[in-house]
Amino acid sequence: MDRKESWKLLREWTESDSLLKHMLAVETSMRAYARRFGEDEEKWGITGLLHDMDYEKHPTPDEHPMVGVRELERRGYPEDVLEAIKGHADYLDVPRQTLMAKTLYAVDELSGFVTACALVRPEKLEGLKAKSVKKKMKQKSFAASVNREDILRGAEELGVDLDEHIDFVVAALRENSDSLGLARGAA
Repeated sequence: MDRKESWKLLREWTESDSLLKHMLAVETSMRAYARRFGEDEEKWGITGLLHDMDYEKHPTPDEHPMVGVRELERRGYPEDVLEAIKGHADYLDVPRQTLMAKTLYAVDELSGFVTACALVRPEKLEGLKAKSVKKKMKQKSFAASVNREDILRGAEELGVDLDEHIDFVVAALRENSDSLGLARGAA
């Protein structure tokens, strides 16, 4: 598994800037958790990077993420990566048995929600805390497409306190805020 080749593959499948940034955010969160857990940062990062690679062209539950998974399988990506990607889609009923699969599920929706929170703040990620994120979670109209139950279930399955989980993801994204368009002053 090579990050450069994975990025090239992703760009072949995805044009949307916002979707690319989402996958970069999930990659960033996955890499941070891999470091925390002493796991393979490259493998975890690439799993996060490619988890939605087929979403732009194949967004329905009948296709996503299985179209992408079949392509990754054809290219020889490891089985645990494929299982983690399948596991992030609840409707496939694929059990999240590995720490990597649980982490991908836990950071996917949360990375998107934290990004949405940052985008409405002048200071973006700077100073963003779990309390503010949780307050926004209560506003049903804010980032309405983000499933709050997935965020709660993800933290629970990962076995981490929700506030700690949110703060961890915010800190991870802050480290990569320039490339995510989430640095203070970014348009």
